[in-house]
Amino acid sequence: MARSTRTDGDALANLLYHQLNVITRDQALTVGLTRHALEHRLRLGGPWQSLLPGVYLAATGTPTIIQQEMAALLHGGQGSVITGLAALRQHHIRGPGAELIDVLVPAPRRRQNAAFVRLHRTTRMPKRIWRLGPLHYTLPARAVADAARSLASLRDVRAIVADAVQRGRCGVPDLSEELEAGPNVRSALFREALTDVAAGIRSAAEGDLKDLLARSGLPMPLFNATIFAGDNFVATPDAWWPEFGVAVEVDSREWHMSPQDHARTLERQRRMGKYGIIVLPFTPNQIRKQPGAVMAEIRQALESGRPQPTLRTVPADTSAAA
Repeated sequence: MARSTRTDGDALANLLYHQLNVITRDQALTVGLTRHALEHRLRLGGPWQSLLPGVYLAATGTPTIIQQEMAALLHGGQGSVITGLAALRQHHIRGPGAELIDVLVPAPRRRQNAAFVRLHRTTRMPKRIWRLGPLHYTLPARAVADAARSLASLRDVRAIVADAVQRGRCGVPDLSEELEAGPNVRSALFREALTDVAAGIRSAAEGDLKDLLARSGLPMPLFNATIFAGDNFVATPDAWWPEFGVAVEVDSREWHMSPQDHARTLERQRRMGKYGIIVLPFTPNQIRKQPGAVMAEIRQALESGRPQPTLRTVPADTSAAA
C-alpha cells in the first residue's frame, strides 16, 4: 500500500513538473488523488488554486503568463493550439496587449469560453505547430491572421503584419495564403494591411505616413525601395520619390535603440545627401500629431526637387522575407 502511494505521488509530481504546475481535475484523480484530497488542496488558504473550471494551479500567488497559457490549453482539450495575440507574443511580434488567450479547438468539440480563455472552433486546425515545452502555438503567419481578425483598428492590424514581415517571422506569400484560406468575416482590415505591406510598408508609422499622403493629394512614394548609384548601394529610405529625388526617413527609437544604430542612420542620410537626394526625417509623433507641418514640408521638397539620373531604384521585394 505504501509503495502504491509513493508511486502515485511520483506520478503527480512528474505531471506537475511537465505541465508547469498546472493540472486538470481528471488528471489529478487519475494519478491517485481522492476527491477529498483535491478539495483539501483547493480549500481557502490551501496550497492549490482554481484557474479555470476543472483546471488548477498547484501553487499560491499570481500565475505566470505561461501557466495561464498551459491552463488555456488544458481547458481547450487535447490537440488545442494557442493563436492570435498570445502566440504573437511568443514569436516576438509586437502587437497590442492580449487580455484573452485565443485557443483553436477542433470544430466538433463543445467547450465554452472561460475567464481569460477564448475558444475558437475550427475545421482548419494547423497541421504544423510551434512548441515551447508543453505549450503549443500556431506558426507566425496563422497567429498574425487570427490576431488581425480579432482587431478593430487598421493601424493595429498593419503594425502586426508589418512587424512580422520586418522581423522575418513570415513573408507576404505566407500571410496571403492565410488570408485566402481563412474566413472572410472580419478580414477586410487584414486584407488592406497586407496590401500596404506588399507595397513596402514596414511599420505602423510608415502606414500613418501613407494614410496622410493618400489624403493630401500628393503623389505616392515607393516604400522601402532600394537606391543604387550604378552598382553601389546608396540607401533604402522609408519613402522615396525617384521622380523628385526626395526621401523621407521615419526616425523611430523602436528601430534605433543603440548609439550604433543612430550613427548608421546619420551615415545613411549623409550618403543620400551626397547623391543629391533631399532627405526629410520625421518622427512617428510628428506624423501623427503635426500632419499639416509634415505635409507642407514634403510638398515644398517635391516642388523644389528634381530627379537624379545617376540613381537606380529597385522596389521592395516583399516575397524575399519568408
